[in-house]
Amino acid sequence: MHIHILGICGTFMGGLAALAREAGHKVTGCDAGVYPPMSDQLRALGIELIEGYGTEQLALKPDLFVIGNVVSRGNSLMEAILDAGLPYTSGPQWLAEHVLQGRHVLAVAGTHGKTSTTSMLAWILEQAGLKPGFLVGGVPLNFGVSARLGEARANGPFVIEADEYDTAFFDKRSKFVHYRARTAVLNNLEFDHADIFDDLAAIERQFHHLVRTVPANGRLVVNGRDENLQAVLAKGCWTPVVRFGARKESPGELRARGEPDAFDVLRGSMKIARVEWGLLGEHNQLNALAAIAAAEHVGVIPEVAAQALSSFVNVRRRLELIGEVKGIKVYDDFAHHPTAMRTTINGLRRKVGDERIIAVFEPRSNTMKVGAMKAMLPWALEEANFSICHSAGLAWNAAQALAPLGRNGQAWDDLNAVVQAVAAQARPGDHVLCMSNGSFGGIHAKLMKVLGDRP
Repeated sequence: MHIHILGICGTFMGGLAALAREAGHKVTGCDAGVYPPMSDQLRALGIELIEGYGTEQLALKPDLFVIGNVVSRGNSLMEAILDAGLPYTSGPQWLAEHVLQGRHVLAVAGTHGKTSTTSMLAWILEQAGLKPGFLVGGVPLNFGVSARLGEARANGPFVIEADEYDTAFFDKRSKFVHYRARTAVLNNLEFDHADIFDDLAAIERQFHHLVRTVPANGRLVVNGRDENLQAVLAKGCWTPVVRFGARKESPGELRARGEPDAFDVLRGSMKIARVEWGLLGEHNQLNALAAIAAAEHVGVIPEVAAQALSSFVNVRRRLELIGEVKGIKVYDDFAHHPTAMRTTINGLRRKVGDERIIAVFEPRSNTMKVGAMKAMLPWALEEANFSICHSAGLAWNAAQALAPLGRNGQAWDDLNAVVQAVAAQARPGDHVLCMSNGSFGGIHAKLMKVLGDRP
């Protein structure tokens, strides 16, 4: 089959393209911006890429057009496909029909931690010898690729990051309802994606649609601390539930005892495994419990899962140390939701103790751009010593939102001004934490240069 993918350079669609190519399909694709690193990865697989959505691409005559959710009505190529009555489908639908069919799908959903938990789960199954397929919204450093088919035997495991974002302009359901998960992780649930969801109840409804698709002989792995997830289950549940993360002993539930980098895994009061690894933060401790509980459903005992995690290396852009200049460490992190920002800063705080943290962030997601969560920013940043916002393009006043931080909070529209503000504050022994779900204008390299050029 020849498929032509519209929006191929997105993380999900790029992973889908890699899976399709590995499965023997001819794959071509286009996007508004075709640039490294995704363009390099795809071309290395023999996938022809076209910049833009020109209607001349109809001459490729693929068997099927696969449409990413970045494409909307008015897109010139999409309009030509519709006018010509040519066959098209969404990325999640194609994946469900051509890759996931007949596999044991382990889907990881949640507002936060999807990418890390999916990577942990895939690594556990790999170390246990199950040769899983996977599709992750990032690059797990243990594998070096974001997607692979794995051993495509009947009922063979396939681990997928299960996004609640909508499927396509013609299918407004969340992506994850297409995956027909047999094991589903519900990590947490908060309001997000204000561009497509009106309120928290709308997201809860989509999560319940996911719950409805999990069979009675499946497993739901649910964060026991999250009240919003309990509300989802209260709408109806037909599948056995394993909860994790309880602060107090509870029969059958998994919980942790100890620090996030070295902790016992308990079922009720019984120790069943121990995790010792290099990851920081209570959020990663919870992610590990979720991955261990999900892996158990495909026959990996917790002790083996915990041992696998000892060699787990997190995904790129998860509290990743970029470099050190004159005693100042610069980190990169994907955090963009206030809760994720808070947990990232807390993880670094646990590591560095009383040393100073300078938090630099870019409110880039659609939810943050419209200011839906601006009131949460002082709470998100309270463990940092100094916070600087790159406020270009916002529909709200970032300086006003950071006012509760007093002189320890600043906002600048110009990226170079942000860099200079960091340089004015940073001193040897400090930790500069840059948080964005985009490239942040290459701020890391700019910071390293400016800091290095200082006397």
